[in-house]
Amino acid sequence: MEAVAAIQRGLHAYNQEMGGPYDREPVTVLARDPAGEVRGGLLGLTYWNWLFIDWLWMAPDQRGQGLGGQLLERAEAIARARGCTHAYTDTFSFQAPGFWTRHGYAEFGRLEGMPPGHARIWFQKTL
Repeated sequence: MEAVAAIQRGLHAYNQEMGGPYDREPVTVLARDPAGEVRGGLLGLTYWNWLFIDWLWMAPDQRGQGLGGQLLERAEAIARARGCTHAYTDTFSFQAPGFWTRHGYAEFGRLEGMPPGHARIWFQKTL
């Protein structure tokens, strides 16, 4: 773990030397049921005026009800309040790429065959 930490520190230091301070802050938005159980959520972070959405998940029985869109809207509002002007994410072709396009994201990259028979897709949006 010390070696991993050294690599991370070194790369973070170089990146900030070249691109300026990260000002990295996590973004966590949750959907809970009345009992407090997490039924969905978005995890990401803001840095260099961008929102990176790392994870967006909804429990199967919560999908298709607009809750994912509400989580995304809340995360984008947090990002805007932090001065972010853009957002990006990646997903797989079997997850829900149509969700991103419905919410104004445009595809900017695709890696076919990851995993075999599918694709990994990158999306971005101007906030």
